Amino acid sequence: MPMKQPQKKIYKTAQGKIVDMDMLRQRNELTPAVGNARVNARGDELGPGGKVIRKREDVLKEYYDTAQGVADQTPVRKAKTVTETASEEEWVEDDEGNFVPADEVKVTKRGR
Repeated sequence: MPMKQPQKKIYKTAQGKIVDMDMLRQRNELTPAVGNARVNARGDELGPGGKVIRKREDVLKEYYDTAQGVADQTPVRKAKTVTETASEEEWVEDDEGNFVPADEVKVTKRGR
């Protein structure tokens, strides 16, 4: 089944004028952009006098070929597991509700 062609974007201004955006975009495709980017409306790189140095397709191809990708995921140092941490030092709760190493526990008697 053939697909329908997308409708042209035709806008009506507040003054009633009709503006065809696709035609406007095509008509100004090779016009240099305003600013210091040195590209035209398509994205081609421009040189002196507005001449095309590199086409948009070449710029995109170079970008995707030289992309760095994902950073290295190796850890800087080995993380300790829960069992290694528990075996090295036991933590207990003191009378005040703080967790401290087992050898530093302060036990106080509570009198009535």
